[in-house]
Amino acid sequence: MAETEAAAKPAKKREAPWLIRTYSGYASAKESNALYRKNLARGQTGLSIAFDLPTQTGYDSDHVLARGEVGKVGVPVCHLGDMRTLLDGIPLDRMNTSMTINAPAAWLLSLYIAAAELQGVSPAKLAGTTQNDIIKEYLSRGTYIFPPAPSMRLISDVVAYTYREVPKWNPINVCSYHLQEAGATPEQELAFALANALAVLDAVKASGQVPPAEFPEVVGRISFFCNAGIRFITELCKMRAFTELWDEICHSRYGVEDPKLRRFRYGVQVNSLGLTEQQPENNVYRILLEMLAVVLSKNARARAVQLPAWNEALGLPRPWDQQWSIRLQQVVAFETDLVEYGDIFDGATVIATKVEALAAQAREELQRIEELGGAVNAVESGYMKRRLVESNAQRVAAIESGDQVVVGVNRFTEAEPSPLATGEGSIMTVDPRAEADQIALLNAWRGQRDAARVRQALTDLAAAAKDGRNIMPVSIACAHAGVTTGEWSQTLRDIFGEYRAPTGVAQAVVTADYAGLRTARAKLKEVTDKLGRRIKMLVGKPGLDGHSNGAEQIALRARDTGFEVVYEGIRLTPEQIVNAALDEGVHVVGLSILSGSHLPLVTEIIERMRAADLSDVPVVVGGIIPPEDAEKLVASGVARVYTPKDFDLNAIMNDILAIVEETAKEAA
Repeated sequence: MAETEAAAKPAKKREAPWLIRTYSGYASAKESNALYRKNLARGQTGLSIAFDLPTQTGYDSDHVLARGEVGKVGVPVCHLGDMRTLLDGIPLDRMNTSMTINAPAAWLLSLYIAAAELQGVSPAKLAGTTQNDIIKEYLSRGTYIFPPAPSMRLISDVVAYTYREVPKWNPINVCSYHLQEAGATPEQELAFALANALAVLDAVKASGQVPPAEFPEVVGRISFFCNAGIRFITELCKMRAFTELWDEICHSRYGVEDPKLRRFRYGVQVNSLGLTEQQPENNVYRILLEMLAVVLSKNARARAVQLPAWNEALGLPRPWDQQWSIRLQQVVAFETDLVEYGDIFDGATVIATKVEALAAQAREELQRIEELGGAVNAVESGYMKRRLVESNAQRVAAIESGDQVVVGVNRFTEAEPSPLATGEGSIMTVDPRAEADQIALLNAWRGQRDAARVRQALTDLAAAAKDGRNIMPVSIACAHAGVTTGEWSQTLRDIFGEYRAPTGVAQAVVTADYAGLRTARAKLKEVTDKLGRRIKMLVGKPGLDGHSNGAEQIALRARDTGFEVVYEGIRLTPEQIVNAALDEGVHVVGLSILSGSHLPLVTEIIERMRAADLSDVPVVVGGIIPPEDAEKLVASGVARVYTPKDFDLNAIMNDILAIVEETAKEAA
C-alpha cells in the first residue's frame, strides 16, 4: 500500500496525545502546590514549574536584589523545605516534571532529587526535564549568573550525571522559545538553537565524563523547548525542518546510527510575545492556531505542550484562565481525530519546499556561527545578540508601519470592551505579604539547621568546583544538609565570578527610515536647540527582570531618533540607576519592568532621586502594568506609564521629548 494511503487510514489504536502542561508557580511553595494539585485533578498530565526571579538568578528571598520580586513570576524555592512543600502529595515516581531553570539548574535538580529521596523514590525513577540552556539566557531571558566557560561546565556535569544516575531525565532542553520572543526569525531560531545544542554536546564530549562508545545515548537525551508563532504554515514547516536538521547533525557530526537516538524530541509553549493587551479575547484564537502548528504534523509533533493564558498581556492569570488553556488542549487531543492518523503533510509539495528553504537558510547561519568558533564565541563577540536585536527592531517597525497586521492593535481597533478583562479580580495578584512570609520561613529554616553540617557541605561544594569534579553529588549533599539557593550560588560566584552579557544595542544596525521617525528626529532637534545640549536618556532595568527586549528596542529607537542613550543592560539596583542618572546628567529616566515588581522598585527609585536632588528629571515606566498600578505610579511621581498597547515607538519618543520640554519649562 502506498505511504499516502496508509497515512489516510485511522490507526488501529488511538495513540496517547502529548503531555498536557501549564507553566505555573507563584507566591509561595504552599500556594503553588495547591494550584498544581488542582490542575492535575483537571486533567493536566505533567508539571511545568515556574520559579521566581530570585531563584532563577541564584538569590535567596531576602537578598537586596530580590526586593519586590519574590513570588511574582514564579515560586520561590530557597531550600529543600520549599521543594518538599512544592511537591507535597505529588508522587514523583509517576510524574513528568519540567523545570524552567538555567543558571542554577544543577542546584534545583539536586533539590528535586533530594525531595524524591525523602519520598522514598530512587533518582532512577524520576522523569522530567531541566531547561539548563545558558546560552539562550545570555541572548534573551537574562537569568544567567556565571561566565560562559564555568556555565558550560555546570551543564556538562548535569548531562553526565543524569545520563548515569537519572536515565529517564532530560538534562537540558535547548530553548528556542525565548529566542523567538527576543525577535529571532524562524531561520535564526533554527540555527541558534541547533548551535546551542552543538556547543553543549561538544562540551560534554570534551569533559571526558562519557565513554565515546556511550556518547550516542547522551545525544539521545538532549531535548528542545520551542516556540510557535501565529504564521501557521511557517511555524509548522519550522518544526519539520528542526526534525530533519537534528537527524542530519546527529548522524554526520556525532555518528549516531540508531534513528531513535536522532529523534528531535521537543516540548513547546506557544508564543506569548504576540498576545495583545487590546481585545485580549482574540488571544484565544491565536493560541489555538499556534498550538495546531506543533501538533498537526505527526512526524514533527511536540512531546509536551503548555499554553499561555489568554490574558497574560494583562497580568498574572487566574486558576480559571489556566484551566481554560488545559481545556483547549484536551478538546484538540480527545474530541478531534487528530491522533488517529499518520502525518497529513507528507507528500505536500508546498510544505516540502518551505521546509527545505528554512533548512537551507538555517545551515548558512549555522556555518557563520561555526566560523566564529561556535555558539559561545558568537555570544561573547556580541554577534548573536546583535542579530536578535536587529530582527526584533524590524518586527517592531513592521507593526508600527502596518506591514505586519495585528488585529485589534494596528487594524480593526474599534471594539466593544471585553467583559472578560474588566471588573474586580479579572487578573490575579500576589498578596504583598507573600514576600515577608517567605523571608520569615527562610529565616526559620536557617535557624533550625545543623550549622556545622551546612558549613561542611559548602566546603565540599567549593572543593569540587575548584577541583573540576562533577558538581551534582556534592550539590545533592548540600540539599540534604539544608543549604539555601543563595548559599549554593554565592559559593560558586566566589569561584567562577559573575558575567554581564553584551546588550547588542550599540552594534545593531537598523536602516528603516520613515515618516514617524523623521518627525521624532525633528522634534528632538527642536528640543535640543532649546535646551542647549543633546537630550540624554537613561534606560534602566531595575531588579531581576531579564526580559530586556522592550528596553533594548526603546534604547535602539532613542539612539536612532538622536538621543544620547545610557543603557547598561539588566539587573541593576535602584541605587545603581539613580547614581547613573546623577553621574551622566540625564534629562529623563526610562524604566522597564515586566516581572510585576514595578510598584516597590519604581517607588524606591523615585524616593532616591528626590534625595539626590533629581526631582527635576522625569521618570517614565514601561511594562505589563495594570491600570490601578499605573495610577499609583503616577501619584508617586512617574511622568508616564507605557504598557503593551503602546506599540508605536516613534509616538513614545515624541511623548518623552514633550515631557522633557515641559519639565525644562517648569524648572526655568
